[in-house]
Amino acid sequence: FFSKAIGGAARELPARHYNLSLFNLGGHGSNRERLFSKTMVYKQIDALLVLCMALTRDELDHLQKIDIPLIVVGGHVEECAYIGIDDYAAASTAVRHLIDLGHRDIALLHGDDETDLNFDVPRVRILAFKDVMAGAGLPTRPEWDEWGDFTVRSGQEAFRRLWARPGPKPTAIFCASDEMAMGVIFEAARAGVRVPEDLSVVGIDDHDFADAMGLTTVGQRPDEQAELATKMLLDELDGTVGAVQSAVAPHRLIVRRTTAPPPS
Repeated sequence: FFSKAIGGAARELPARHYNLSLFNLGGHGSNRERLFSKTMVYKQIDALLVLCMALTRDELDHLQKIDIPLIVVGGHVEECAYIGIDDYAAASTAVRHLIDLGHRDIALLHGDDETDLNFDVPRVRILAFKDVMAGAGLPTRPEWDEWGDFTVRSGQEAFRRLWARPGPKPTAIFCASDEMAMGVIFEAARAGVRVPEDLSVVGIDDHDFADAMGLTTVGQRPDEQAELATKMLLDELDGTVGAVQSAVAPHRLIVRRTTAPPPS
């Protein structure tokens, strides 16, 4: 997501004679304090595009005081314009796909907030999973609720924890990101669990490697989202009042080789 979004933002800048500066603000620490207390105060940036990060009340107040254009890409943030998919709808689409295939025993691999990135995205995707399962009359089992940090490694670790527990195993896993889904698939192969014959796996994002791996996913275009956000910021800087507006980006189910009906 991040590399694609950065690429999309960078596409629009050269023709408008602006440069892109990157700040890694994951977690609470000196990087965030320096950006909000010094860099912006001295007008070293003209506009701010935030990727998947929750802003504190103090940070929002500070941005309003210095009055620079701001937009968030990848998740809803209160009091900010934002561009992103409807995460509830996207997650619901993925879970309904598994249910439509006949799955009743579905595990959840969701994101965590250890790095203080946008807390709303993991929360909304979890809520969608639970709502769709409840709407279909299916239970959500606590022992099949696993977490990761949106990386391949965390998907591998989650699968190992899930499969090490005694008792029945799920026939499908909804993963809140493609990277975690890839980790599940890698580790399932090591354990002799066939995908999709024994276990269906679905993700979200349509990662660059998703097609090569045959991963069924709900696709989005973070590059297009960031490019649109950048155009809005530049238009605002060029004098178009109200150019920065919230927008919901499209998503779509892409069915490939990692989902199938459950074993009979």
